[in-house]
Amino acid sequence: MDTNDKVIYLDNAATSWPKPPVVSQAMSEFLAKDAANPGRAGHRMAVAAEKMLDQARGQLTEFIGGTDSHRLIFTMNCTDALNIAFKGFLRAGDHVITTTLEHNSVSRPLQAMADGGFISLTRVEFSPRTGVIDPADVQRAIGPKTRLIALSHAGNVLGTVQPATEVGRIAQEHGVKFLLDMAQTMGVIPIDVVRQHVDMLAFPGHKSLLGPTGTGGLYVHTSVSVADLAAFREGGTGGDSSSPLQPRIFPYFLEGGTPNTVGVAGLAAAARYVQGFGPEKILAHERQLVQRFVDAAGDIDGVIIYGPTGANAAANRVGTISFNVDGHSPHEIGGILDEAFSMAVRPGLHCSPYAHKQIGSFPEGTVRLSPGHFNTSDDIDALVAALREITA
Repeated sequence: MDTNDKVIYLDNAATSWPKPPVVSQAMSEFLAKDAANPGRAGHRMAVAAEKMLDQARGQLTEFIGGTDSHRLIFTMNCTDALNIAFKGFLRAGDHVITTTLEHNSVSRPLQAMADGGFISLTRVEFSPRTGVIDPADVQRAIGPKTRLIALSHAGNVLGTVQPATEVGRIAQEHGVKFLLDMAQTMGVIPIDVVRQHVDMLAFPGHKSLLGPTGTGGLYVHTSVSVADLAAFREGGTGGDSSSPLQPRIFPYFLEGGTPNTVGVAGLAAAARYVQGFGPEKILAHERQLVQRFVDAAGDIDGVIIYGPTGANAAANRVGTISFNVDGHSPHEIGGILDEAFSMAVRPGLHCSPYAHKQIGSFPEGTVRLSPGHFNTSDDIDALVAALREITA
């Protein structure tokens, strides 16, 4: 039996599944026809590969309201994009503001820099009831050495959407750069990097964009110059090979080495699918499924739902919510759902220990439910029925 035989997959916050058929089709076609090393002045297959990358850059740049597609850097994932941004932009003595909502992809590199005495770090707390930070707390944390604010657009434990526009405005007013982590929102919540004052934006390809793993990107707005950055990795660029150092031009300054062209071909196809279907429709569907879970599971004795509850529990969420069952560890519930009911959820800390400390679920964490584009109401009803059986 296949591992996914009749499985109800509810772990889309980690990686979306299944993928639209156009994704594998695009990857297979590119691999069969044009999967040479991209090069602007090479043979026809190399030129075709470069053209595909450029078209994908343009498509994704338009997706986020960017102004220069050359500033869209392809990365291995969102973690890679965040590391490129932090380690390329921050300087000794800088102060950084982040939040307790953050994934370890943000928390760990910043904490390592702080522990090494390279930067100072402030974590703004969120409200466990609403799951949202107060922008005024961000403003109060700004000091004379603050150079960067790093914020997750939506947390991956509670799924609550953060006030990115307000934080971006505060950052601009104080001459501070703003980095937005769209790990949970790219593909479902519209963003305009110009209007919302986002200086750097990191995203994965494999979550709400419905693309393959091993893909992602970092957009560096024109408010950040190439002189503000250091190259995170150096290597070949497919273009200027004469310089002894990494050419200080976008995207090659931050994109050394052969890119994942096959993955990008799939990512571009996935993004076209998402744009054609409508991100707002995908988000509305996911919110409806989250609300259905809250409405049905909220009255099960022993089920604890974290973050906003009630009739508007999903109003400010992406398709993610956390719960626990009294008397059972999250891993026990996850194991029972997997083995007895063929349901894939995610138990544990979800790489966000500070968030779990704030909602009181540390160190065991929660069971995270994250329905996606291809889930149905029947999937949620089956989960609720399983929880009723477990608690009975």
